[in-house]
Amino acid sequence: MNHPVKQDHSRFRKIIKGRIRDNLKKYVSGGEMPISKGGKTFKVPMPQIETPRFKFGDKQQGGSGQGEGEPGDPVDGQPGEGQPGEGEAGEGEGNKELEVELSIDELAAILGDELELPKIEPKGKKSLESITNKYTSIGTVGPNSLRHYKRSFREALKRQVASGTYDASNPVIIPQKSDMRYRAASPVITHENSAVVIYMMDVSGSMGDEQKEVVRTESFWINLWLKSQYKDIEIRYIIHDATAKEVEEEVFFKTRESGGTLISSAFKLCRDIIESDYNSSEWNIYPFHFSDGDNWSTDDTKLCLDILDNDIIPNSNVFCYGQVESRYGSGQFYKDLNTKYGAENEDVILSKIKNKDAILDSIKEFLGKGK
Repeated sequence: MNHPVKQDHSRFRKIIKGRIRDNLKKYVSGGEMPISKGGKTFKVPMPQIETPRFKFGDKQQGGSGQGEGEPGDPVDGQPGEGQPGEGEAGEGEGNKELEVELSIDELAAILGDELELPKIEPKGKKSLESITNKYTSIGTVGPNSLRHYKRSFREALKRQVASGTYDASNPVIIPQKSDMRYRAASPVITHENSAVVIYMMDVSGSMGDEQKEVVRTESFWINLWLKSQYKDIEIRYIIHDATAKEVEEEVFFKTRESGGTLISSAFKLCRDIIESDYNSSEWNIYPFHFSDGDNWSTDDTKLCLDILDNDIIPNSNVFCYGQVESRYGSGQFYKDLNTKYGAENEDVILSKIKNKDAILDSIKEFLGKGK
């Protein structure tokens, strides 16, 4: 039977998760993202949960607080106490926001429940071997930190009974070195799938800060879900205008160029990264490309489609293209991809992201097929 405190804590966690789920769309569209604490837990802002309070009944009914005395009189009858305080009452409402800590799995489960996301089925690739030690047996040697006291005293009792030295009237059990037992680890081999996410983003002049913020928010929640599905995950970032280069995450979301746009430059670099670092028989590969839909020419778009068909799509679980609406973007690349692959293609997923309010719907489009 669980201790009442543990039961209360479990109920409180359920309430917390329910509140976060109810406010998930507000968090996402508002750009509020959980703060990572070492990569395994996150701090999540949420409204204060009100605790139950007593409500006093009609004064005519008697009860607590209905004795003699006037407002301001000291409670214990001591002079000089209980006088009204000085100063004016404040006007503003107090800050009722608090932060709670949730693990990756807990936060991902909230996202998965809200968007009804299926568990990902790895793309028929060889899984990577992972060895962990589980203490499932008992040995006669080991460090003191792994000493199994109950089994050690049991062995000492058996020895004393067998040798006739056990005195029931004075049941003292003194273990010897030969009686000591230790928890022993047995290697357990499991097979875990690993994944790599390759983000590509157009950073030409037409992609402003608002568009980058949409990409930043969406990529955070995509990463969170994928991390809950795979034991190991790597993330690579590519930016491009007319040329492409790999950068760190901080640079990815802050860079802005003024040149033209050649999407093929990013696809070529993505292809090279996959070929050099990620064997498709061992890795689950997720390339994402975000832009406002402008490309330099139809010839470059044709080159993009060739790279997708021959190099990226065959080696990936799924290729995802997110078109972030911009006042300067034509949106033509989405149309070209849709004409080529259509809305029902299982290997290519397209999404139009009008603004921050559309991020959750876009995430569901990308991850909703469980690929």
